[in-house]
Amino acid sequence: MGRTAILTDKQKKFAELLVYNNGKKSPAECAHEAGYTTSSRSRASELRSPKYYPLVVKYINELRLEVQEKYGITMEKHVTELAKLRDDAQKKGAWSAAINAEVARGKVGGLYVDQKMILTGSLDNMNEKELEDKMKQILSDYKDIINVTPTEQTPSASPSEALIDPEDQDHEEEESPSTSH
Repeated sequence: MGRTAILTDKQKKFAELLVYNNGKKSPAECAHEAGYTTSSRSRASELRSPKYYPLVVKYINELRLEVQEKYGITMEKHVTELAKLRDDAQKKGAWSAAINAEVARGKVGGLYVDQKMILTGSLDNMNEKELEDKMKQILSDYKDIINVTPTEQTPSASPSEALIDPEDQDHEEEESPSTSH
């Protein structure tokens, strides 16, 4: 586990396998394929540690930068490519694809905000006092949109009459004579 002044061929191969197979192979698999057949997992960990192998870590970072420059996505490249896709879709009359490309451009530009609420806690886990406090808090927070003041209704002769809106009663009385022939 000593430090070397130059990279060995095995170290270079490990770094290249690690970077070029990013996500396809585990670091242990890369170490094994590079020739570290015993303790591949611990060797992969050591090779990625700047404490033990700073030159390997530096080489891995250089390779990653090269890959990022070659295939990397910058905001400018991304927005330009989306604009091309949008224009091509418009020329072909594929309006849905054109709109989706334009929306994606807007998202990249920060014009759209996806809101997601993650609610924690459950009413089932609250005791009676906590539930009452929670309801009071909700009523206080939303008092402008929640009307909890009960309105008094006068008793009526039949349950169906109780459902009639007082404003509609005038119209009902007007229609009554025509229905009784």
